[in-house]
Amino acid sequence: MKIALRQLEGRSAGYYAVLAVLAALSGAGLLAAWTMEHHGHIITGMNNQIVWGIPHVFAVFLVVAASGALNVASIASVFGKTAYKPLAPLSALLAIALLAGGLAVLMLDLGRPDRLIVAMTYYNFKSIFAWNVVLYSGFMGLVVAYLWTMMEHRMNAYSTYAGLAAFVWRLLLTTGTGSIFGFLVGRQAFGSALMGPMFIVYSLSYGLAIFLLVLLAVSRGTQRPLDAAMQARLTRLLAVFVACAAYFVLVYHLTNLYFAKQHGLERFLLLGGGIHTQLFWLGQLGLGSLLPLVLLLSPRTRGSRAMLVLAALAVVAGGLAQMYVTIIGSQAWPLQIFPGYEVSSSFADGVVNSYAPSLPEWLLGIGGVGMAGLIVLLALKWLAFLPQRLDQFPPDAVGTAH
Repeated sequence: MKIALRQLEGRSAGYYAVLAVLAALSGAGLLAAWTMEHHGHIITGMNNQIVWGIPHVFAVFLVVAASGALNVASIASVFGKTAYKPLAPLSALLAIALLAGGLAVLMLDLGRPDRLIVAMTYYNFKSIFAWNVVLYSGFMGLVVAYLWTMMEHRMNAYSTYAGLAAFVWRLLLTTGTGSIFGFLVGRQAFGSALMGPMFIVYSLSYGLAIFLLVLLAVSRGTQRPLDAAMQARLTRLLAVFVACAAYFVLVYHLTNLYFAKQHGLERFLLLGGGIHTQLFWLGQLGLGSLLPLVLLLSPRTRGSRAMLVLAALAVVAGGLAQMYVTIIGSQAWPLQIFPGYEVSSSFADGVVNSYAPSLPEWLLGIGGVGMAGLIVLLALKWLAFLPQRLDQFPPDAVGTAH
């Protein structure tokens, strides 16, 4: 099916204002990275116990969301729903931009970004980190090839195959990202086979929420209303993904509660963990799951575009809270180097670790978001990623709006 695509004009004051804000955020992130590189990580809130801080929260969130941002393109090519085809190029662009932003934060948070060359030239395939270098670069290459088959009419015949390859690879990528934590047996909260599939489900909700925010912003900015039936379909899809993510969280914690050795950890995360407990109940479950489900499924709010934006924002905020609890909360719980024994020393053994992120860490993480947004905004102006019309889609795969 031939699809008419267009570029964003990008001549309005609003466009340049958003561009300036995103450029400022990206610049602040680079300045923060340089500051931490110059002064050392002593100026951050990280320490010997908590070595992954706020930058990792943003980086992992962006990488996981990059996989989910490809949802719409995958639905169009892999599952044959032609109604989504006009939105597939924007979906693929978001996947590339989010992955680039996340990897930039990840690389700049290493302390020695130049050592990335070592990771790219010498592989230890017993390390999940080495596998992720292959998974990230492979995903980027496959999505670029997928975009080429969508936007070059001579290559349209290969779009389904490229889409299938990108779909399979995104599952591998998100499984690999979750397995970074699942394979770390030194951290009591991490070592679980659920981490891989759980991160896949997270990616579905995070990526679709971000896609909806960008799509609705483009619709409003270009004064082209989005088709009500398509909005209803995407609304229901987001509700399903959010519910699935909440289900996996429930299974994960019930599994931990089944084992006596995990009771202390679960008590810490769910009852007495301070900021971690608050972020779990209020951020991850309240803001990231319950509120979106109410807004997306309630007859009074599910047809409202403003409520859809609010629900998508809540999913993003809840996702960041989820990553904070998963990454930092799990490091805050003391290591059990000798299970079954009580350890006492002067090196904070058995003590819950504290962490207070510094301003450079926040700026670096937010800078990754700014970089992803900057890539999207410039690409929309330079290349034709947007469908010519947002109020008309092929009727064969779009249900009626309710």
